[in-house]
Amino acid sequence: MWDPTTYLRFGDERSRPFHDLLARIPAERPRTVVDLGCGPGQLTATLAERWPTSRVLGLDSSPDMIARAEALGAPVDFAVADLRDWRPAGDEDVVVSNAALQWVPGHQELLRRWAAELPAGAWLAMQVPGNFAADSHRALREVANRPTWRAEVAPLLRADPVDDPADYAALLTGAGCAVDAWETTYVHLLPVRPAAEHPVLAWMEGTALRPVRAALDAAGWSAFRTELGVRLTAAYPVRQGQVYFPFRRVFVVARTGDHAQENP
Repeated sequence: MWDPTTYLRFGDERSRPFHDLLARIPAERPRTVVDLGCGPGQLTATLAERWPTSRVLGLDSSPDMIARAEALGAPVDFAVADLRDWRPAGDEDVVVSNAALQWVPGHQELLRRWAAELPAGAWLAMQVPGNFAADSHRALREVANRPTWRAEVAPLLRADPVDDPADYAALLTGAGCAVDAWETTYVHLLPVRPAAEHPVLAWMEGTALRPVRAALDAAGWSAFRTELGVRLTAAYPVRQGQVYFPFRRVFVVARTGDHAQENP
């Protein structure tokens, strides 16, 4: 289960890649804009601000996230849906997926299908975290493989579920798209608050640790997060009252079909 409050604890840091992705989409008056995996909706609402004449649709598989999104009162049609089941209706000129496809095994085939089914000249843009080899995930795998938790937790952890920018570029170019692909490593400066947990542990609770928390009872979860916190403290020491947290992300913006076509 997704917890919107936990996820939004680092809202500014999590939103920056979304805006960097959107900056590379030059669409002017799209008919319909779709956000696949919209989460709590605050970023989806900015799509309606950028394209006020467009229909904006936000989809997420979490009812809790959609409930939070609907409470915003934004001019967006939010709905609970699995992005794996989504099919273009024919007027979607911009499709965005921000930090969602890493949860979907085989999402590369989805990208290929969407590129084929979207109208000519549509924009397909995605961003996924590319930090699965980082110290944070290395520490998570080490703790999960301890005898105490190996049976319950280790099978839940994903190997690197995303491709490099060049691989996504090759996939979508092969699907007939013009592609802009890149990666960025952000260095998030996370403040350390008195008597608070390590900030990287707090960050991970909103995303990577969700399946771990769901698999363990209260005592097991407390012990797991304590041991992980020790390892994260060693990997990300406090300097000048904050933790320096490098975070790699992968971006792709593709235009489908006839790339010379003027945007609607």
